Amino acid sequence: MSIELTILGCHSATPRENAHPTSQIVTIKNHTFLVDCGEGTQVQLRKYSIKFNKIKHIFISHLHGDHYFGLIGLISTFRLLNRETELHIYAPKGLKEIITLQLKLSKSWTQYPLYFHELNSTKSEIIFEDDKVTVQTIPLSHRIYTNGFLFKEKLGERKLNIKAISNYPDIKICDYQNLKIGRDFTLENGTNIKNQELTFDPNHPLSYAFCSDTEYLPEITKIINKVDTLYHEATFLNDKEALAKTTKHSTAQQAAEIAKMAEVKNLIIGHFSSRYKNKKTFLTEAKKVFKNTVLAEEGKMFKIGN
Repeated sequence: MSIELTILGCHSATPRENAHPTSQIVTIKNHTFLVDCGEGTQVQLRKYSIKFNKIKHIFISHLHGDHYFGLIGLISTFRLLNRETELHIYAPKGLKEIITLQLKLSKSWTQYPLYFHELNSTKSEIIFEDDKVTVQTIPLSHRIYTNGFLFKEKLGERKLNIKAISNYPDIKICDYQNLKIGRDFTLENGTNIKNQELTFDPNHPLSYAFCSDTEYLPEITKIINKVDTLYHEATFLNDKEALAKTTKHSTAQQAAEIAKMAEVKNLIIGHFSSRYKNKKTFLTEAKKVFKNTVLAEEGKMFKIGN
């Protein structure tokens, strides 16, 4: 199994013909999560064949337009497509007011349940959880209230060692589920067989961290420590480090330093400023610090894990 990440947009500020603002699809344990929704996101969803009806949860990092201006259009399109499935939006406090005002004034209320989960905590918190996945906020430091998001699989069931099990005729298929959840097995003669003899460890739970707009913030390394893949904004190169500090953004080198400190396995950098024509310069700068770095590219799909 793996987490699949599809980049819909990875550029900063204003959209261009071949440079769309931030938006991603994270597919994890049968969930299709939309992360940020810059202008033109629904066009990108169609372009890369993402099924609209699979999106039930949307996570918005902050209320700068290049991260959410596509949301009202997407919500309206869901309405026109006669959506019935509920939609949950996790976003900073204030987005509900913005969206509901637009729906009110255009008399375009959704016929499907629309739920807003407004965020205002400056501490990391779990905002979504089911039996297989958790989504946790990563408090960031930008010009307005901003969060990143940490997507984590929960530890799965143990895997059956069929060869070992075959040595014990007492063990039937109906006993397999108990073995998967870690229980020992007692034979008819009273002998206790330890679970570790009959099963293998479950797969390593995969994780993906999305760090939207933020200044260089070493504090987040505690939250994202040893994640499988980190996406971190890299708006500028070192030549604009002073501007990065003023605007509370990061350079490619700073993103790489965060990845190195957090001991992540892989780093994806994005949110590039349009002032740079050659994106490979971002990669060159980052790789000097963290070798396992790649560039975000629109339409590119990354497989995280197996």
